[in-house]
Amino acid sequence: MSVILKGASDTFVKNVKPAIALLGDYPKDKDVILGHSITVMGSVEVYNTSYADFIFMGLFNRKDISGLLFAIISIIFFTALIANGVMIFLIHTDSRLHTPMYFLLSHLSFIDLMYISTIVPKMLVDYLLGQRAISFMGCTAQHFLYLTFVGAEFFLLGLMAYDRYVAICKPLHYPVLMSCRVCWMIIAGSWFGGSLDGFLLTPITMSFPFCNSREINHFFCEAPAVLHLACADTAIYETVMYVCCVLMLLIPFSVVIASYALILTTVHHMSSVEGRKKAFATCSSHMTVVTLFYGAAMYTYMLPHSYHRPAQDKVFSVFYTILTPMLNPLIYSLRNKDVTGALKRALGRFKCTQRVSGEMF
Repeated sequence: MSVILKGASDTFVKNVKPAIALLGDYPKDKDVILGHSITVMGSVEVYNTSYADFIFMGLFNRKDISGLLFAIISIIFFTALIANGVMIFLIHTDSRLHTPMYFLLSHLSFIDLMYISTIVPKMLVDYLLGQRAISFMGCTAQHFLYLTFVGAEFFLLGLMAYDRYVAICKPLHYPVLMSCRVCWMIIAGSWFGGSLDGFLLTPITMSFPFCNSREINHFFCEAPAVLHLACADTAIYETVMYVCCVLMLLIPFSVVIASYALILTTVHHMSSVEGRKKAFATCSSHMTVVTLFYGAAMYTYMLPHSYHRPAQDKVFSVFYTILTPMLNPLIYSLRNKDVTGALKRALGRFKCTQRVSGEMF
């Protein structure tokens, strides 16, 4: 029996090793093909069907500033959670904010909460535990959720520009053009576009054979960084992904540009100075958010690969995946009298409740 096994093992090694050698130097103990590992145990080689973990190079790889970066990102993360949570609470509890614009803003805050939570908590926990690994399934889930949430935000920001166009250019038709049904269609369309992006790109990205180093030179499973590890030709897929991302960016961005071109024309012909100021205040907040978000995303997905550097990619990814979810609610709240008024009323109600409770006891 041992002679038969020995012969089968020798035949297997003879046939498989040359094929593996085409992918790189054949290691003595283990190599990975198509997500499966082949482990040498004596003279018999067996397949291990479990996927290997990926290792993040991350943002905390410099020991001299890792503690400072951890503190800054922690503050940003918790500020984003609190600010977006407060925005959602105020919009849903204050009847004066029950308008289409604030309805869309509440969903923007919800999306920001979701996609910052798919990336940052793991970064912070890994730093505290001194680990950098993520399983294949964890990486797949993170990639899918990130694409879905960020894609939904791309479309939602574009459609929010349409809301501003209707409010300023066609105020008499606003209740009809931005009815409750239209608002829900905008939300559904945004989520559909983001989900379609996630369902299309994630299975293809994660189906490539990863037979090179498992170290992802990034802080989360973003497609360009993951594809660097693939040992197959990804040129065609990267072209398709590039076209998809260009469409996802350019279509909403074109809607934004067209809407604001019409808005500026209308505002220019306004006779009321107060009306101009209010229009500019509302639109400038949205334009600030759009510029920050789309600008960083365009660098990542539309700039040719030859211009990309890992360090720069991390900086731009931090900008639109970590900073933007914190800045969005702050920009809309600090520059918006309606939101600050709702916050003051909420704090007033809270103080009255506390006073009544104190008098009862």
